[in-house]
Amino acid sequence: MTSIQRLRPEGLVVSPAFSHVAVVPPGAATIYIGGQNAVDTAGSLIGGSDTGAQSARALQNAKTALAAAGATLADVVQWTVLFTDGADLAAGYGAVAQELAADEPALVLAARVSELGVPGALVEISAIAAVLPHG
Repeated sequence: MTSIQRLRPEGLVVSPAFSHVAVVPPGAATIYIGGQNAVDTAGSLIGGSDTGAQSARALQNAKTALAAAGATLADVVQWTVLFTDGADLAAGYGAVAQELAADEPALVLAARVSELGVPGALVEISAIAAVLPHG
């Protein structure tokens, strides 16, 4: 195997937004991206009460973290997305769906929580990625 396999097995729901299984080949470097909120470089929350704006910034921060480790969105194996109760999920997903669209999308775990560590944050995104050695 020379690439990450993302599978959508028969018998499970078929979604263009996520896969069910990911198989990472031996030798790949595993990268863990901690929870990213919609904060700027000074740590100030941006986006106010706009779930879409916060989601877009949180994803941008995740992309910056991935790039620091030599990875891209295409290398993500699994996303974890936490939304606070009352956050507009449709706006949140809508703001990032275009960037995350793929023929073989990553796995996704999404949950609602009562609050996040950053006061006022509506969304937090973390990721696990795998980068294959250049051969």
